[in-house]
Amino acid sequence: MAKPKRRYVCTACGGVSTRWQGQCPDCGEWNTLAEEAPQTVFSSKHDLSSGGRPILFTPLDQPGEMPVRRASGLAEFDRALGGGLVPGSAILMGGDPGIGKSTLLLQVSAHMAREGAAKGSPRQAVYVSGEEASGQVRLRAARLGLSDAPIQMAAATSVRDILTTLGMMEPPSILVIDSIQTMHSDQIEGAPGTVSQVRGCAFELIRYAKENGVTLLLVGHVTKDGNIAGPRVLEHMVDVVMSFEGERSHQYRILRSLKNRFGPVDEIGVFAMEGDGLAEVGNPSLLFLSGRDEPLAGSAVFPAMEGTRPVLVEIQALIVRLQSGATPRRAVVGWDSGRMAMLLAVLEARCGLNFSSAEVYLNVSGGYRLADPAADLAVAAALISALSERPLPRDAVWFGEVSLAGEVRPVAHSSIRQRESAKLGFGRAVGPAGGPEPDGKITYRAVTMLPNLVDRIIGEA
Repeated sequence: MAKPKRRYVCTACGGVSTRWQGQCPDCGEWNTLAEEAPQTVFSSKHDLSSGGRPILFTPLDQPGEMPVRRASGLAEFDRALGGGLVPGSAILMGGDPGIGKSTLLLQVSAHMAREGAAKGSPRQAVYVSGEEASGQVRLRAARLGLSDAPIQMAAATSVRDILTTLGMMEPPSILVIDSIQTMHSDQIEGAPGTVSQVRGCAFELIRYAKENGVTLLLVGHVTKDGNIAGPRVLEHMVDVVMSFEGERSHQYRILRSLKNRFGPVDEIGVFAMEGDGLAEVGNPSLLFLSGRDEPLAGSAVFPAMEGTRPVLVEIQALIVRLQSGATPRRAVVGWDSGRMAMLLAVLEARCGLNFSSAEVYLNVSGGYRLADPAADLAVAAALISALSERPLPRDAVWFGEVSLAGEVRPVAHSSIRQRESAKLGFGRAVGPAGGPEPDGKITYRAVTMLPNLVDRIIGEA
């Protein structure tokens, strides 16, 4: 006979426990276990090997019509997706409050709706808001100049009502749910936003999208750590996971692909928040290098790679000498603080530089966040320049990975980094040995050990 069984699911990692405890045994987070609705556990006499419907298997090489991507109207959005929207796909977008997620998806919905109306297609764009009233969404659309877009808009939170209404009309080309944490189902116990509600509502919406060839866009809330709130299984259920990043005090936003079943990951799209919405930034290198008029000590330019796109950013370092007895600070914005601590240790141990009695501040300009390991050499050059108070050559870029032995190791896409640097007027590139062949547009200088970099910076300055 079936009997109910309680279980507790971690909201951070999705781990399951049979009893409540203060700390999750899987990820170690505290106070993240939430009780799910009791499940029915069947005894061993129930056999699942019969009684089901037979399914149809097809060979992998069977010819058939492949889904055609649709342009969203924003080239940067399409770049981050790997080429456009795939019919029947589910996309989850997370980001901090007020970063511009709803604005971006409203602009995409407006373009899709206008394009469908121009072609006479019966498929529409549907925007469902669970956080704002219809009048609030209309106010935003008027501010963005999108009031004339033929978007079907509603304010609702019941998944049953949404799917029933969609079943009475032609399936839309695009369906936006803002946000998945506000949706609820009357078939599932628990308040909106709980693990069971988020998982169950997302499953029903994704099933509808895949059965009807609808592109589903889900907005997700994030925790204080920047992770998407709710069960981790939500990220496994969708086809694409995107992160909309940026500082609200800065104008610029970066759309980053973290998971993509239809294209490469780590592609980015760059936008600028303006009064009439999000504007595309076609050349982000010019954006992050703006304002570099005079050469200053502690400033180095690094050609970063984001997927297939090179982006030149400025790395700034500041060294402040302290009086004896004071505890020095280490502050990093836009880079890994642990990696900077390792680089400082290498500079002290292998190059004889002294940072122990100084405060070290490191910043990546424009609110950009670096994850490329090739930034080691540019950070080291900025730190050496700031310590010696000697500016680096203004027309030089720096890239290379630094080992604990002080070696400068090769990195990928060196030729692409140099071509982008030459396009923006840089005449010199400093990197690891074994770089690409010179093409006459930029002079390449190899550095094999970090002490050679110290001699070169101090000698050339």
